[in-house]
Amino acid sequence: MEAHMKSCRLLVVFGLILSVFGQWESQEYLRREHTLTKPYQGSGMSVPLWDFQGSTLVTNQYIRLTSDHQSLQGAIWNTAPCFVRNWELHIQFKIHGSGKNLFGDGLAIWYTRERMQMGSIFGSKDNFIGLAIFLDTYSNHNGPHNHQHPYISAMVNNGSLSYDHDTDGTHTQISGCEAQFRNKDYDTFLAIRYENNELKVSTDIANKNSWAECFLVKGIRLPVGYYFGVTAATGDLADNHDIISMKLYDLDKETDSEKKTEPPYTGLPVADHMEAPRDRVDDNKGSYILGSLTGWKLFVVIFLILIGISVCGIVGFVVFQRNQDYSRKRFY
Repeated sequence: MEAHMKSCRLLVVFGLILSVFGQWESQEYLRREHTLTKPYQGSGMSVPLWDFQGSTLVTNQYIRLTSDHQSLQGAIWNTAPCFVRNWELHIQFKIHGSGKNLFGDGLAIWYTRERMQMGSIFGSKDNFIGLAIFLDTYSNHNGPHNHQHPYISAMVNNGSLSYDHDTDGTHTQISGCEAQFRNKDYDTFLAIRYENNELKVSTDIANKNSWAECFLVKGIRLPVGYYFGVTAATGDLADNHDIISMKLYDLDKETDSEKKTEPPYTGLPVADHMEAPRDRVDDNKGSYILGSLTGWKLFVVIFLILIGISVCGIVGFVVFQRNQDYSRKRFY
């Protein structure tokens, strides 16, 4: 009996050791200098290794880049440049607001040479140098030949390209996918994986604790030494744009002798391929109104318009007949 008790104790201790070791092992490649988790605040209102600007508000539960109000810009940027060649960034976020059919503008996740430069592209500067992942929620840009919103897209820029809001960035994106991540009752997740010149973006927006591929693009070359950041903006339309956590994982293996001898890429960002530009029908006044109506509301509006046209036709016909009768009386 005593021997049995000793064996049980040894098994428990061994299990605890394995549990601790396993937990440590799972965090082995987490790069804490590029990671943002709760609790956010250090001394005072500062966030260690991160700078924030604009309308950004740091709370105990989330970092709100913009609130659900018009004409705001907010940003948070890592202060440490990233020298990891192959990495995976996990972002836990939440975009929500009071708008039912019209909302915007969205947020962007950056890996760029410049940091802390506010501008017109989801709160950051245009003609940037680096990688941007856009989470575009501006629903009024939809057209017959365009994708639906919200929409996730990627853009690689060497500084010579300009993002065009009027075409939803379709002329400069390398790939994208539709993703209904807005106004969820739970947190949503995005994974950006850059490994061996491949860029893969995945999402977990169905609360299934598993990744679903958004897109995979080969032939991407990103240099080391750039900065991670997240920005958001609102215009005439608005939303809350919240960041809950950001975790960067180092995918380089210490046993890979090739990576030890091969010098890291330091040139300008390069994408071998971009998606072909898609045609877009410009919005007009009617599309702004009708675009916000769906289902039975749209049916009622169309029905009332048809009734109005019919009434106008009948009235016009009656007036025409009276004029004809009046003309006949004058000649007879």
